[in-house]
Amino acid sequence: MIAFILLIVILGILIFVHELGHFLTAKNRGAYVYEFALGMGPKIFSFKRKKESGDPTLYSLRLFPIGGFCAIAGEVNEDDNEDVKLKKSDYMCNKKIWERCLILIAGVTMNFITGFLLLFISALIWGSSDQSSIVGVVPEGYPVYEAGIREGDRVLSIDGKKATNWDKIMLILSLNHDDSEYLFKVEKPNGDIEEYEVLPKIVKGEDGKESKVFGIGQDTTKKRGFVSALEYAFVKSGSIISSMGSIIWSLCTGQLSLNALSGPVGMYSIVGEAAKTSVESVIYLMAYLSLNLGFINILPFPACDGGRVLLLIIEKLRGKKMNQKIENAINSIGFALLMLLMLMIAIKDVINLF
Repeated sequence: MIAFILLIVILGILIFVHELGHFLTAKNRGAYVYEFALGMGPKIFSFKRKKESGDPTLYSLRLFPIGGFCAIAGEVNEDDNEDVKLKKSDYMCNKKIWERCLILIAGVTMNFITGFLLLFISALIWGSSDQSSIVGVVPEGYPVYEAGIREGDRVLSIDGKKATNWDKIMLILSLNHDDSEYLFKVEKPNGDIEEYEVLPKIVKGEDGKESKVFGIGQDTTKKRGFVSALEYAFVKSGSIISSMGSIIWSLCTGQLSLNALSGPVGMYSIVGEAAKTSVESVIYLMAYLSLNLGFINILPFPACDGGRVLLLIIEKLRGKKMNQKIENAINSIGFALLMLLMLMIAIKDVINLF
């Protein structure tokens, strides 16, 4: 139950932050905002600021604590609203293209900023570990040690794929692999470049699933201080975003299967494990999800913010607005495909629970 509540709170905060970005930027660019809501579903409480403030937006609290929304006038075309008489300039669709793009990318920008700040705060409180690809742990008797790799070696690539940090190393080792052996290219502390063939152990878990064991890990020594925390937040944010790009590419090329992805059901288990571990783990997970939410939303896919920005770029190149029926159809198809993908992942997660 605690894991479920925590998951709802985390997702709610991240979606709310995302919508807050749209809200603040829309206000700044003079677009009319009908409502800014915390939560979804039926209204519990709502209010408007005094007329002297010049702010016509309805602020509301809704029943279900899952995110929120920002209802901007004319997101696609001019709305018909009998309760409000608006000027042409109040509609988002009548703003300059760069202003509309700014409003659209504001949500993901807030997610990226939130993820960065959470990583920085975590590192400032609990310290940070080295994110470079230097080997910190190589237990004797495991495949990597048996191949000849030692602590202090820097991994340069695995099977020809650059491995500049530990996120990238872990991702490469999780991809589908045709050969039984992995080719590690490493730089020794003295500068020599060596290559090692590593044959991982195949172990079977309690659930009957097989996994590969390499026996390699990063240095977990903690670095302290403001500068170290700032450096960690920059490097780790970039590493997570870069890994997300590699994951999307690997899914498209078949190197990674859908089984590697998690939906809300899988996230429930992950949040539960993080909650059992420490507050630090929960904050890291929240930062990771925030950066992921931002990355996914900025992809040029219909129904995502990035897809809508792409349509605006096409509009700019064509010199005229796209047919609304075509645009609506594109976004509807994109949304349907995303929902189908989420359903498939959710079904997979449920099956994995048993």
